[in-house]
Amino acid sequence: MRIDKFLKVSRVIKRRTVAQEACDGGRIEINGKVAKPSKEVKTGDRVSVSFGNRTMTFEVLSTDERQTKQSAETMYRILDGDGDL
Repeated sequence: MRIDKFLKVSRVIKRRTVAQEACDGGRIEINGKVAKPSKEVKTGDRVSVSFGNRTMTFEVLSTDERQTKQSAETMYRILDGDGDL
């Protein structure tokens, strides 16, 4: 799954266009490398999202495209940060 779509489906970022802009701005990293919106994310990847002075790092647990609002948080596990962007 593309990183911009993953961020939207998992509800880390509410809109896909915002996720795309974050990637284009260099604020999204996958396994320590800056990611473009089309970068594929897979189970086990470590993703860092930076907005302002806050950074959240999480591990991808699932890349299922169909998630309910309640099950979206099961797609990732927060490793570092406050989890609220």
